[in-house]
Amino acid sequence: MAFARRQMLTRVGSALLGAGAAGGVKMAHDALTGDDPLPFYGGYASPIHRDRSTPPRSAQVDVVWSVQTTRNLIALTFDDGPKPNWTPEVLSILDDTRTPATFFMVGAHARQHGGLVAGRLARHEIGNHTWRHRDLARSSYEEAYEALARAHDELTKLSGREPTLLRPPYGHLAGSALLAANEFGYRVVLWNRQMLESRYTSDPPGLVDYVVGSCTPGTILLAHDTGPADRLVAIRGLAAMIRGLRARGFEFVTVSELLAERG
Repeated sequence: MAFARRQMLTRVGSALLGAGAAGGVKMAHDALTGDDPLPFYGGYASPIHRDRSTPPRSAQVDVVWSVQTTRNLIALTFDDGPKPNWTPEVLSILDDTRTPATFFMVGAHARQHGGLVAGRLARHEIGNHTWRHRDLARSSYEEAYEALARAHDELTKLSGREPTLLRPPYGHLAGSALLAANEFGYRVVLWNRQMLESRYTSDPPGLVDYVVGSCTPGTILLAHDTGPADRLVAIRGLAAMIRGLRARGFEFVTVSELLAERG
């Protein structure tokens, strides 16, 4: 691998001799390795305000995948809704099984389809999943802040409660997104287990067995209440997953309730 890399650098460097041998090889090396730094301030990588004098709102941003606890607690989370496929079905399953969950909602979807969840959120929690589900890892601070702010306002209006949690689309983060999350005092919530629907499209019971068998105390479980058709594998097996996890002694809580276990 190292020999092939040197060969490539030599070939590219030779092609750039017109710009000077040493300079050409350096340019080729930087292009291949990405050694040129991203902008120090501004852009999507920097967690520092562009003016370099405005401090972050608080000293830290909490990023969690799961919670360390000895109690058999699990937080069930749903991303990307609300939308007609399949938010009402998910809510009905949760109602029938009396199961709380945390919904990371897209602000634009909440504005368009808020009626789907009206009066059905009493036992549930809502978190921010940005305004239009654009990748925060490719957003400047200003873009990330606007995406969070618009969704924050819409979700507050919808639920009557200000969201305190952020789940970045795709689980992608950059310094700019962390800086924007800091401005809202958000905790960033990722996950340590997720529905693997595409692996079980021909074996739905296998997905139930996988989820029930793989969750551990303090798990944050990722699911979706809208999206491609393969996600129906998880939704149709949701009640069985809930029953199976309860049979193992698990109690379902919201993400914030789970985070409270850390003291």
